Amino acid sequence: MLNSSILNAPFQIRIIVNISEHKLDGAKWVPSPNFNERPNGAAINMLVVHNISLPPKQFGGSYIEDFFCNQLDCSLDPYFEEIQNLQVSAHLLIKRDGELVQFVPFNQRAWHAGVSEFKGQENCNDFSIGVELEGADDVPYTEQQYEKLADVAVSLCQHYPQIKMDRIVGHCDIAPQRKTDPGPSFNWTHFKQLLKKRSA
Repeated sequence: MLNSSILNAPFQIRIIVNISEHKLDGAKWVPSPNFNERPNGAAINMLVVHNISLPPKQFGGSYIEDFFCNQLDCSLDPYFEEIQNLQVSAHLLIKRDGELVQFVPFNQRAWHAGVSEFKGQENCNDFSIGVELEGADDVPYTEQQYEKLADVAVSLCQHYPQIKMDRIVGHCDIAPQRKTDPGPSFNWTHFKQLLKKRSA
């Protein structure tokens, strides 16, 4: 979680990625059926960073996209059989090379956080945007992913101004008993430095 002096400083954002009609310009659009409406009056005020790899610690291919669209061929890997009944999604996926894939418009409620709580507020899906990094807890993320995540984060903060810097969190911060992602391999210090550079 962000916890440096950047939280208390004015954050003048230089927009790098545009958002139109709650979709990120330039992202590959792969619509997922796994979403619903946010509750009436729910403000978008948090960004949650996750990781995912299918099969675990294997990268590339379309398995994540297939999974979020309920089209994963579970005969292809034993692990897929364990998750075949899950219906989940995220708003965005950032692949290892920095490619962006969007599954759910930001104004809709993607199913990424599960049972969760932040500062006394439960059901974080109601008010958050979920971004998945293609990766694993103990595998270093790529520089392309850090750069792209920083680009996306500052644009989301501008478009949805109730997302403050101290409300950019990991899945582990909102579901600590269940989840560990993005894991110790995620370099929060480096990510914060990239955010700070984009505040100039």
